[in-house]
Amino acid sequence: MRSLLFVPGDSERKLEKGFASAADVVIVDLEDSVALANKQAARRIAADFIAAHRGNTQAAVYVRVNDLQSGLTDEDLAALVPVRLDGVMLPKSGGGQDVQQLSAKLRVHEAEAGLPDGGIKILPIVTETAGAVLAAASYAGASARLAGLTWGAEDLSAAIGAQAARDGSGRYTDVFRLARALTLLAASSADVAAVDTVYPDFRDATGFAAECAEAERDGFTAKMAIHPDQVPVINAAFTPSREAVERSAAVVAAFAAAGDPGVVSIDGRMFDRPHLRLAERLLARARAAGVYSPQGPE
Repeated sequence: MRSLLFVPGDSERKLEKGFASAADVVIVDLEDSVALANKQAARRIAADFIAAHRGNTQAAVYVRVNDLQSGLTDEDLAALVPVRLDGVMLPKSGGGQDVQQLSAKLRVHEAEAGLPDGGIKILPIVTETAGAVLAAASYAGASARLAGLTWGAEDLSAAIGAQAARDGSGRYTDVFRLARALTLLAASSADVAAVDTVYPDFRDATGFAAECAEAERDGFTAKMAIHPDQVPVINAAFTPSREAVERSAAVVAAFAAAGDPGVVSIDGRMFDRPHLRLAERLLARARAAGVYSPQGPE
């Protein structure tokens, strides 16, 4: 996955736009974008829409449920699991134990709906409280359902009393850079996708493109979007270029031809095992994006 688009669960019009987008994942939101008084209606609207329109999108369909402390999670799952979700986004996750708790709930709901055990993935937001940031390392080995880790600045800002998450130049301040870095490191430790957070100003195309490029440079493999217009920018930024695919394929081929040694030389430059691992990761991303096959770039 490269692009994950949030869509309010209580708006059929916005759900239609989301399903028609080129997003790899559509996240139907039952949490922040839905008022408390409208939660029950949002569950019904979202479930009916997904059931009726699932065949109209190539995207995986996730639902952001309400957090485990809200008392609303079970109602969300009861309404949405039967429509065969691909995944659940867990907000305000406090650590690996919350993923395990959600996994246990999903197992019950999957059984009641006659669905395969373990089929629904989990994508937690891991930085929305101070304690959650400090527990980022706890996700490794927490659950086979874990599809990735992502982060957010807005709830963390409120939790710690920060007046802003970015400075006057638009860069994240130290606390939020730390949260971002810990998400990336925790995802690597858990061997799952690292998903960068949203860019709130969807009208700032230049700033958004720059942030996508920086995220991809740093090791994130996907980014969340709040507007369909952001999706093509994300997909372009997180799809490996033809040149990068060719370089990576050459590294992998050189190691294979040399009998998988510790180091190889390509055009006078030495490449060791970390270079091989990086090349393999890039080719896996390219294959998932449909721009590479073992026969070469497409």
